[in-house]
Amino acid sequence: MEKNYSDLAETAIQSIEKIAGTHPGYRRAHAKGSYYEAVFTPNGQAIPYTTAAHLQQEPVKAIVRFSDSSPSPKMMDGLSPVKGMSVQFQLPNGQVTYLVSVTVPVFLTKTPEAFVEIIRLTAQKPGPRDLVKMFMKYPESKAAFRIIKHMKPFLSYSTSCYYPIHAFYFVNEQGKRQAVKYKWVPDETFSLEAKKESAVHAMDYLEKELDEQLPIGFTLYVTLGEEGDLVDDSTASWPKERTTFAIGHLDINGKIEHPDDQIVFDPTVVPAGIECTDDPVLHARRDFYAASFKRRIKGL
Repeated sequence: MEKNYSDLAETAIQSIEKIAGTHPGYRRAHAKGSYYEAVFTPNGQAIPYTTAAHLQQEPVKAIVRFSDSSPSPKMMDGLSPVKGMSVQFQLPNGQVTYLVSVTVPVFLTKTPEAFVEIIRLTAQKPGPRDLVKMFMKYPESKAAFRIIKHMKPFLSYSTSCYYPIHAFYFVNEQGKRQAVKYKWVPDETFSLEAKKESAVHAMDYLEKELDEQLPIGFTLYVTLGEEGDLVDDSTASWPKERTTFAIGHLDINGKIEHPDDQIVFDPTVVPAGIECTDDPVLHARRDFYAASFKRRIKGL
């Protein structure tokens, strides 16, 4: 039986609002974003590992949302280091599935309870001693904070790599499960124009720069986990020597000018051929997103 994280989600949202204020009608995280039409074309390389409909050989339509991680829709681009790329795949049977990615490869905590405790501490404006105690209590958080601390200024949505963070299971026709992690790699990994634009308009330029770069593309890679690789800890990285290969390409063709912003990019909504691991942070996201959506549609 899946654990219910509804109460924890309410606590998290209340803490986020103490930090960033309340912005009625917006998501409680990744509030600022823009939508694009896309087509995902699988290359067939995933077929031995999964029966998932969008990873076979036929192209499927997709909707992509690029976003800033901040809870504030007015956050200036240069002030929030982590960005997001969420993809809704529209499956042939009328169903959908999602990949929710950010520009860092690991999460802050092993559990949603620890994540909420860190948010609550942040809302209380902790001092240096409080931060030291937090890192002693949650040493696994150091990896993510270290990555964020040393991140270079973000230049472009279209030239960055994105990581869905969590491990999933691919399930093939024989019922065999294979642990995998995903990674989106951009077709273009450096943009001189983006660098110039960020220097001139460092505070608010990413959406404009992305629109000017269209069409753009990303290749979806998977890494195959092996025995001993952690699948239920989103703070843990797998060894670099693990087998990694491309399973498809995403072509982002045009902006959706008046999007239906009611999509809930829930990474636990997976099709036949893919299963969620026991990662508690992954499973908590369903209730966290549902709580945010409930407020959003009520204009709260």
